[in-house]
Amino acid sequence: MSRTLRIVLILISVAQLMFAVAFFIQWPPAINLWPLAGTTPLTYILLAAFFAAAAASTLWPIVTGRDGALAGVGLDYLVILAPMSALFFVLAARGESGLTLYGGLLALGALFGAWLFGWARRQPLDTSLPMPPLVRGSFVAFVLALVFVSVRLFLRIPTLPWPLTPELSVIAGCLFLGAAAYFVYGLLRPSWANAGGQLAGFLAYDLVLIGPLLSRLSTIDPEFRTALIIYLVVVIYSGLLAIYYLFINRPTRLFGR
Repeated sequence: MSRTLRIVLILISVAQLMFAVAFFIQWPPAINLWPLAGTTPLTYILLAAFFAAAAASTLWPIVTGRDGALAGVGLDYLVILAPMSALFFVLAARGESGLTLYGGLLALGALFGAWLFGWARRQPLDTSLPMPPLVRGSFVAFVLALVFVSVRLFLRIPTLPWPLTPELSVIAGCLFLGAAAYFVYGLLRPSWANAGGQLAGFLAYDLVLIGPLLSRLSTIDPEFRTALIIYLVVVIYSGLLAIYYLFINRPTRLFGR
C-alpha cells in the first residue's frame, strides 16, 4: 500500500469515528448536516454504529498489513453508498431541496468504494490462517438475517425496534445490505485476514448499540419489544464472538500471539 493511500484511509477512518461520536451524542452541528426529517435518537445511534463499524473495518487491514482485506471494505462502501445516492437523487427530483449535493457526495463515495475493491482484489490476501468454523457458520447466519432485514426495510415493512420514515427505512436497508455484502465476500474468500476486519467492525457496531438498546428494554412500546429482544440477542452474540476471536483465541487474537 502506498503512503498516500494509507494516509487517505486513515483520514477516512478518523472522519468516520468523528461522525460516530457526533451522531451518538447527537451533536447539533452534525445533526444539522443530516438532511432527512423524522430521524429519531435511535436512528442517529444506528448511523453512529455503522460509522464506527466502517472505521474499525477500514483500520483493520492498515493495522495488520493485510491490504487484500480492503476489498471487502470497498465492496461495503459501494453497496451502501450507490443505492443511497440514487435515493437522494430521486428525492431531489421530487423537489426536496438541497439533496442533489448529498446524492453527488454519496456517488463519489460509491466510486471510491468500487476503485478500492478493484485495487485490493489485485493485492495478495494472506490465507495462512483460515476462517474458524464457528465464525464461518455465524457469518452464514448473519448474511441470511441481514438480507431478510434489508429486504423488509426496502419494502418499508416495520422491522427495527423503533419507527422509521419511508426514506429512513430505505437508508437503513442500504446499511444492512452493505453489511451483508461484506460478510458474503468474507465467505467467498474465507481467511482470517477478511474475517478479522469483519468481526472488528461488528464489535464496534455492537459497542455503540448495546447500551442504548438495553436502556430501552423496560420502557419500549409492546409492539417493538420482540424486535428489540431479537436485536439484542444478535448484538450480544456477535459481540461475544468478536471478543473471543479478536482478544482471547490464541491463533487469531490481535495481541500476544
